[in-house]
Amino acid sequence: MTDTLDVRDPELPGRLLTAERDALVPLLRSRPDADFALPTAACPGWTVRDVLAHCSAALMRVVESRFEKGVFSPEANERDIAERAGWTNAQVVDELERGMTEAGPVIARGDGRLDVLALGEWVHAGDVREVLGVPGAYAGAGLPDALALLARHTRERRHVPLHADLDDVDEPLRLGSMAPDGPPARYIGDAATLVRLYAGRPVAGASYELAGVREGELNIFG
Repeated sequence: MTDTLDVRDPELPGRLLTAERDALVPLLRSRPDADFALPTAACPGWTVRDVLAHCSAALMRVVESRFEKGVFSPEANERDIAERAGWTNAQVVDELERGMTEAGPVIARGDGRLDVLALGEWVHAGDVREVLGVPGAYAGAGLPDALALLARHTRERRHVPLHADLDDVDEPLRLGSMAPDGPPARYIGDAATLVRLYAGRPVAGASYELAGVREGELNIFG
């Protein structure tokens, strides 16, 4: 079974951001402006552009060490999006590229509390790819690092223990706290659907088995 080490890998968030930057930014630069106005199912009320503006703003706060009170609250997210309302789509993508490039080293120098931000950015990139109809949403080159970060985050949060047998990953994955008082919940299915469940994304039509826990109990961002 694959166990994420309790020892933090400070370079992991940066690797995940870099892998996603290299996949997502060229895709965005190739799309017409109309695609940026498409609504997202994962983030009701937000367009593709809104998601990207939120992502770039969050990363730049890390790069510039701007952590005022309530910095990642829903209200702050909406302000960040509104502040970029006059920008072109290209400017939003430029800022996103810079954030994905420069945030990793800053996160690595920290104490680990911002590591999960890289996972959130990667999930949002999946939200965008899904809207654009691009295969591999919530998968791709960054998946191994995303799973490692997810496993460690759920361990640190003492989330519900779960044993995942993944169709497309060689070894099982252990997530959540190591509860000694009973067997863990069980998941059988592909890795992308597991990510969707933990991120609170729609899983309609996905084929998987889940026992010992309800879908909503897995959501780490809710």
